[in-house]
Amino acid sequence: MEPLKHECGVAIVRLLKSLSYYQQKYGTWMYGLNKLYLLMEKQHNRGQEGAGLASIKLSAAPGEEFMFRERALGSGAIQEIFSSVHHKFKEYSKEELSDANYAGCHLPYAGEIYMGHLRYSTTGKSGLSYVHPFLRRNNWRAKNLCLCGNFNMTNVEDIFKKLSVKGQHPRMISDTYILLEQLGHRLDRESERCFQEALNQGLTDTQITEYIEQQINLANVLRQSSTVWDGGYVICGVTGSGELFSLRDPWGIRPAFWYKDDEILAVASERPVIQTTLNVEADTVHELKPGEALLMSRTGSFRTEQIQAPKKYASCSFERVYFSRGSDKDIYKERKELGRKLVKPILKAINYELDNTVFSYIPNTAEAAYYGMLQGLEDYLNEQKVKEISELGEQASPEKLKQILSRRVHSEKIAWKDIKMRTFIAEGNSRKDLAAHVYDVTYGSLVPKTDNLVVIDDSIVRGTTLRESIIRILDRLHPKRIIIVSSSPQVRYPDYYGIDMARMEEFIAFKAAIALAIDKGNETLIMEIYRKCKAQESQPKEDMTNYVKELYDCFTQEEISEKIVELLRPQDVKTEIRIVFQTLEGLHTSCPTSPGDWYFSGNYPTPGGVRRINQAYINYIEDIYTKI
Repeated sequence: MEPLKHECGVAIVRLLKSLSYYQQKYGTWMYGLNKLYLLMEKQHNRGQEGAGLASIKLSAAPGEEFMFRERALGSGAIQEIFSSVHHKFKEYSKEELSDANYAGCHLPYAGEIYMGHLRYSTTGKSGLSYVHPFLRRNNWRAKNLCLCGNFNMTNVEDIFKKLSVKGQHPRMISDTYILLEQLGHRLDRESERCFQEALNQGLTDTQITEYIEQQINLANVLRQSSTVWDGGYVICGVTGSGELFSLRDPWGIRPAFWYKDDEILAVASERPVIQTTLNVEADTVHELKPGEALLMSRTGSFRTEQIQAPKKYASCSFERVYFSRGSDKDIYKERKELGRKLVKPILKAINYELDNTVFSYIPNTAEAAYYGMLQGLEDYLNEQKVKEISELGEQASPEKLKQILSRRVHSEKIAWKDIKMRTFIAEGNSRKDLAAHVYDVTYGSLVPKTDNLVVIDDSIVRGTTLRESIIRILDRLHPKRIIIVSSSPQVRYPDYYGIDMARMEEFIAFKAAIALAIDKGNETLIMEIYRKCKAQESQPKEDMTNYVKELYDCFTQEEISEKIVELLRPQDVKTEIRIVFQTLEGLHTSCPTSPGDWYFSGNYPTPGGVRRINQAYINYIEDIYTKI
């Protein structure tokens, strides 16, 4: 309904055969480049701001470039970077382009390792200089580092201080740049360790270089760097000598999947992306475990290794509800179950008037939950039919049976999204007026003043699109009442692990809770929470408590839902409106493998998250006083 900005997406392709092998078997040495394109394009939803790719040649001679990078901004960034790569091939003849050995020696981006990234900024910093992959160059191949990731660190300042203490001078305070410098520093130390070992063995010149590239251990680099990281992350990197890694955070917040056979290693943020791109079954695609790294050497030796001990598992539930592709077999089932779990509260909201209710959904991410809701309603209706038929007894005439059996759950495609209109109204003074036309409705799809209208969405975060568009267009059908259903619970807290949800005042549930406290004359509670948050500012983040929970503890979910309706109701809409939210219990039952629910519960998996939520509340209160 109101698109959340996605976290980033990663993609890696590591070819395990020579380029001539792919030329002979698949008709092109660009097999790896083509697969990277598919992995990125099928994760396009994760990169509204920019995209980048990098390629590494493993057999470049001294004096030849061995690391290549292309980056671009905007929603068309994927096409732009790949077009730019292919444009570089135009100066070569057809014979040269079809010769894999020639390409491997002379053409840019004709490498064995490809790394792609899709970016959306969640930290307020944007521009081409912030688009991954990041490069750290050096004359020694093993000390070159190319880095990208799907991550957001809550303690960038802490990492910056640790680097500064060691005498380094990072040029910017950005989590990506800081991590590049930190990993680069540890990579230098690891290279120097191998260098000293080589000297001790009496090796000289290129023998030393070869020894370093054979013995360097990226697990050491990752283990020593990641001890201070607080956040959700999947970080991918490759050195100039061809050492490759992908590391997942120890809480398992952000997802990563990998596949390997004798031809290729592939990594992506979503399982079905790999399945479709490589035409493989789900059970051959593996999920990277919390705190685990995937490592591949220059020679293609592969292993996984535990870098950080797993912590309390907190895989992001919003991935299951909204962000990840619904084509994943498990996610599709879970989203349907989310819809099914809402049947009882929906029936209560429509006063059990099932025969006079039309059910629909807000396109497009709520569709799976909609199917689950319909199946749950049909199960309920079938139970009612059985009960009615059994009560007929000897009076069960064909006419009465036909009347009972003809009852159906009335479902319609009510809302239609106009994508072109959506992009057009991104800016401008007429945004609110034009926003009402982002969606259109199917006229004549219900009986005016008689039928209830139930529409399900995946989540309600800010409520902006509901207020400015959805409720108004639904009201054009003149339903008896409108019931908005959210397949996720009330979003009450910001995210600090890679999703664009960071400011308290953006959440309609938070606004409702503040309004309720004021309505009930409990403004002292609002300030008391502020004082508690302020009092622990100087404490270590590990000792902090999320005091913002105390605001929500004063009200029931139903009270907050009713206040949300008040805040979102357009002045010119008089139709009765109700909102039904998923419960936390329903979320966990539906998505049992993803217990990370901090958006809804405030239970942040890392100390840095707790520190950030308290700071967000402090900022909210102090900003109010600044404006007064």
